[in-house]
Amino acid sequence: MTAAIRQPTGPAHTRIYSYGAARGENAVPNDDIVGPIDSSDEWIRQRTGIVTRVRADAGTTVIDLAADAVAEAIERSGVPAEQVDAVIVSTISNPKQTPSVSAIVADRVGANPAAAYDVNAACAGFSYGVTQADALIRAGAARYVAVVGAEKLSDIVDPTDRTISFLLGDGAGAVIVGPSDTPGIGPTVWGSDGSKADAVGMNHTLVEFRDGTAPWPTLRQEGPTVFRWAVWEMVKVARRAIEEAGIQATDLAAFIPHQANMRIIDEFAKQLGLPDTVAVGRDIETTGNTSAASIPLATHRLLEEHPELSGGLALQIGFGAGLVFGAQVVVLP
Repeated sequence: MTAAIRQPTGPAHTRIYSYGAARGENAVPNDDIVGPIDSSDEWIRQRTGIVTRVRADAGTTVIDLAADAVAEAIERSGVPAEQVDAVIVSTISNPKQTPSVSAIVADRVGANPAAAYDVNAACAGFSYGVTQADALIRAGAARYVAVVGAEKLSDIVDPTDRTISFLLGDGAGAVIVGPSDTPGIGPTVWGSDGSKADAVGMNHTLVEFRDGTAPWPTLRQEGPTVFRWAVWEMVKVARRAIEEAGIQATDLAAFIPHQANMRIIDEFAKQLGLPDTVAVGRDIETTGNTSAASIPLATHRLLEEHPELSGGLALQIGFGAGLVFGAQVVVLP
């Protein structure tokens, strides 16, 4: 007779305990970047809503940004670093294929030997990480999990590219997820549409660069395609997340979409029919598009500016390269 093995189970519910943030050291206004793309401050403001974006010093790495954000989240959470059982970092800008950003971050913040792995889901990566943290805790595989979205996109952008270069910033946002007596993270609606993977992503491979057949790979996008997909298809995802959480849009205290473009954010809110009482994350105006970091950075700023949102419900939705997406309703710490 085969011996029975133990299969752990965890708490019924989870919640986000705290947010932490780190932004690039330098504010880069539109006037500083319009020359190489033959544009203007007015054009960028009208098309994206961006006034300035933050970019990191040359010597600051995505690991530095991630570690700073996690350190703040841990301090605010009240959870000792050594009790963090797993660190999940979402990033597309790790300059090395290996080792992972997460393993180094775990060590830096005092969580060694936590399980650690990176997620490559671009602008949906933070949502993916929260989903996995929730599942790990409820499965009994971890008790506390740090989830980080971290990017240094200035390393992988061509300053002469008109499709995306003027959008991008550098930063990291983190949360600590742990057990809860009541539901704090709603069901996730997530997925992908790889048939449109060429709409936004890297324009070449590292192999092509190595072989001398292509220049250094940088980010590119088909703006109109991404805009249409984000506005029309992601609104459906957002509505499903609200429905599966068992609430109404009027129950929300905040709406925090990926900070892709102010026009997308405004149209998104309009399509959802959000009342004026719902605070909308618009961190893109002064931070720029930071891909995986944008949702936690925008949430961190909202909570700093509006502490009364604490305890309220927030709809967070990420979408981006590879046309991956993820959305869930969470209770704000």
